[in-house]
Amino acid sequence: MAETLRADEKIALIKEQLQEVLKPEIIEDVIKQQDRPLVIYWGTATTGRPHCGYFVPMVKIAHFLKAGCKVKILLADIHGFLDNLKAPIELVQFRAEYYKFVTTALLRSVNVPIERIEFVLGSSYQLSGKYTMDLFRLSSVVTEHDAKKAGAEVVKQVENATLSGLIYPLMQALDEEHLGVDAQFGGVDQRKIFTLAAEQLPKVGYKERAHLMNPMVPGLAGGKMSSSDPDSKIDVLETADGVRKKLKKAHAAPKEVEGNGIISFVEYVLLPVSALKSGGQGRFVVERKEGEPLVYTDIESLKKDYEADILMPQLLKPAATNALIELLKPIQEEYLRTQAWIDIEKKAYPPPEIKKKEKKVKDRGSRFPGAAKDVEAKADGHVEGKAKDQVDLAADAEDAMRKLDVRANGTG
Repeated sequence: MAETLRADEKIALIKEQLQEVLKPEIIEDVIKQQDRPLVIYWGTATTGRPHCGYFVPMVKIAHFLKAGCKVKILLADIHGFLDNLKAPIELVQFRAEYYKFVTTALLRSVNVPIERIEFVLGSSYQLSGKYTMDLFRLSSVVTEHDAKKAGAEVVKQVENATLSGLIYPLMQALDEEHLGVDAQFGGVDQRKIFTLAAEQLPKVGYKERAHLMNPMVPGLAGGKMSSSDPDSKIDVLETADGVRKKLKKAHAAPKEVEGNGIISFVEYVLLPVSALKSGGQGRFVVERKEGEPLVYTDIESLKKDYEADILMPQLLKPAATNALIELLKPIQEEYLRTQAWIDIEKKAYPPPEIKKKEKKVKDRGSRFPGAAKDVEAKADGHVEGKAKDQVDLAADAEDAMRKLDVRANGTG
């Protein structure tokens, strides 16, 4: 397919649906002047469970491949650990493996040829001597202020932050050089890290790269879709009932298009995925109890009908729900037939330990009823067993007085 596209068509497809492109002249030089495939990398820190928002970069990766690009996917395991311990060091390896299973299944579901993707584990080269030395060199020219500013929208911000949050953006910049790419692709929330890379890499002798940014799809509750907020996103392994429940309570005010997570999901996932699967124009179908279904092939028509209240939330939500359930179905079927994926999920995201409240044992001695386990009470009142002497007071009154050491002149 890429061979049949002209250079301008390749560039247009690479830029399609992106919010911003930094240094587009680099892309044009590689494709037009150097006449070779553009090499792009997309990285993901292997932290929380991947959600349906991951379809957005998968669609763009499909576009890149269609345009003849070479794509590398970085499973950034060390980044996950550095980001305020979002991925504990004990789970980093397992989560990276889980992410590979998920991203592979997502790509297959949108008809992406997996054999043209190169997966790279961050720790496979980020622990080398050369990379470490480059990190030292870069840290000598980047100020604390600039490093903190670069990671502000990506690295979790806390009071009295650890130094790992400052190292994170420096490593992401260096990855461009060590992965040997022409461009880095990511969400627009990473713009400050991209800017840091463009400004600082030349200071240590490395070339500047292009940066491609897709818009951030709003979460179901409004705001950013986040792996750490279960109400804002839908897991790729979410059950059909779970999808229905979350989309039913998703934020979708009538006539309001801006900040509407469901409409954004239709725009950046459902319509493009439909187009990739059909090999033609995307379709989003909204069934109605009365009248013919509403069929949308472009997002502008859908938005126009939503603002006019022709397409209402009570129609949009069920349509998006059914489309998403169908989209997730082949991924979940692949999961159920892949035992290695099932096994690694348990290791990557073990259920939290439920600590049982320990009952405080009161030491009431051995003479209260039921205290001694090595004795047995008989029907006539006497006891038998190893601890018989500890609980048996006496055979008669005289013996009892002796055992209790009660003297004739003793006190009561």
